[in-house]
Amino acid sequence: MLKKTLAVLALLLLAAVAYLALWPVPVKPVVWSAPADPGYTGAFAVNDGLAHLNMIDLGREEGPEHIAIGPEGKLYTTVLSGNILRMKPDGTAQEVFVNTGGRVLGFDFDASGNLIAADAIKGLLSVSPSKQITVLTNQVDGQPIRYADGVVVARGSGTMYFTDASTRFSPADWGGTFEASVLDILEQSATGRVLAYDPATKATRVVARGLAFANGIALSADEKSLFVAETGKYRVWKLSVDARNLDVAAAAGNPPQARVLLDNLPGYPDNLMRGLDGKIWVGLVKPRNPTIDKLADKPFLRSVTMRLPRAMWPVPKAYGHVVAFSEEGKVLSSLQDATGAYPETTAVTETRDRLYVQSLHAKGLGWLKR
Repeated sequence: MLKKTLAVLALLLLAAVAYLALWPVPVKPVVWSAPADPGYTGAFAVNDGLAHLNMIDLGREEGPEHIAIGPEGKLYTTVLSGNILRMKPDGTAQEVFVNTGGRVLGFDFDASGNLIAADAIKGLLSVSPSKQITVLTNQVDGQPIRYADGVVVARGSGTMYFTDASTRFSPADWGGTFEASVLDILEQSATGRVLAYDPATKATRVVARGLAFANGIALSADEKSLFVAETGKYRVWKLSVDARNLDVAAAAGNPPQARVLLDNLPGYPDNLMRGLDGKIWVGLVKPRNPTIDKLADKPFLRSVTMRLPRAMWPVPKAYGHVVAFSEEGKVLSSLQDATGAYPETTAVTETRDRLYVQSLHAKGLGWLKR
């Protein structure tokens, strides 16, 4: 009886080992070098500046991931349901402005008042004030745009710069935007791109490529440079708007075309929003996790992680954190909440009266008085 029991246990152990080593997973992790985490020191010293948020109730909606004030003065926000909500700046008179049938993440307004949306499912869209939806572009160089994420419209030229976070993992194919982002960041194949759409010629081109999950995007004041969050490698780039199909890995040492502006951040940078007085805001959606960094040069173990129950994944803890920086890369403000009560902070929308805090999964819209 004992021999049979031991034999069964051995077979179960062998099956478990075979599963962890051989079961197919969607990712093909590559080796990368994670910089040593400096932690919450210096400009990022621990504080509670984000700990006492006021809250605007969004009813059944959640996840005000991107917030902007429209040309008529109303506040717009995308939420997890796929709706784009519109309301007064104090949160009253809420209504669903539009639902594209996809999942809008970032958006901006053009000179005609159209809402230009980066829809992670459908591509780059234009939504007129009368709510007419037009697909501007969903491919570039014959390849599909799989994960449109952030977008900014140049006031001078009208050019629409936007990110295609991953050419490997589409939210439409992998269960949603969060799930696809986890796969891309775990794999580290760095297929993210920055794209540009010219509304005059209707042409789309690649500005830069080779980014580990290309996320938020913003323009410099003179509209000659782009700031782009590379979520998977904890950094923010400054790129020339004139770049064409630029491989950032090869161009990192060429400041006129591309340079890392903020490096080795204490968390994963998400959205970028221009604030007042030259500031640019970025949200660190999750803090660094030492286990994840230790697995950077161990692609096989990262594959094994995918075979574990989701509850055993090394998911970073909740930690609220938004940062303002200058165009030269100087950190101007760092607001934190170690409790993570307002989860997955993505950025800040700044007005003369308030700081609206964006979030992936918060149940309401948080704000602070200025």
